[in-house]
Amino acid sequence: MHIADGVLATPVLITGIVITLAGTTLGLKKLDDDKIAFAAVLSACFFVASLIHVPLGPSSVHLIFNGLIGLLLGWLAFPVMLIALLLQAMFFGFGGVVVLGVNCLNIALPAVMVGALLRPLRARIPVQLLGFLAGSIAVLLTGLMVSLSLYLSGDAFSTTASLVFWGNLPLSILEGVISGFIIVLITQLRPEILQGVLSDV
Repeated sequence: MHIADGVLATPVLITGIVITLAGTTLGLKKLDDDKIAFAAVLSACFFVASLIHVPLGPSSVHLIFNGLIGLLLGWLAFPVMLIALLLQAMFFGFGGVVVLGVNCLNIALPAVMVGALLRPLRARIPVQLLGFLAGSIAVLLTGLMVSLSLYLSGDAFSTTASLVFWGNLPLSILEGVISGFIIVLITQLRPEILQGVLSDV
């Protein structure tokens, strides 16, 4: 889901920076001392998972676990994603610094949306289904936002925008399955995480 520097139009870049700064500020306000370690672990999971990516024109497709992070951390997804994306841009050249705001927005906002949508359903549906829906829906929304970012930056990227969206469809299924198993594992090993974190995000 990384978009490279020098691709997006200036209005798209500015919009991404402004919204990401707002989301990060809100997320940091919700960062309690007891959540720092947990947020750091999820940031590391995102960092490692998204290192293996398949290039699609000026963007790429890879596992991101943003649905899982949004489900567990809510608005904290913004600072968690921002730190990981910044480190990837600095050390590996993925994406870029100028486009950092848009890349973070495209991944973190779907995480927050999915968390807000699914968290009230946690007592009504099986936990594995909860994880699957979080993972798959978040990736679909991210693919849509990446495609929209490219599309709004000029007609030259319309084909790539379509390719990125359709390329994320099979990935959404894979991410949903993996997220479902992760949630089940968390429930079995550390049930207090779901009981505590999901109730106060």
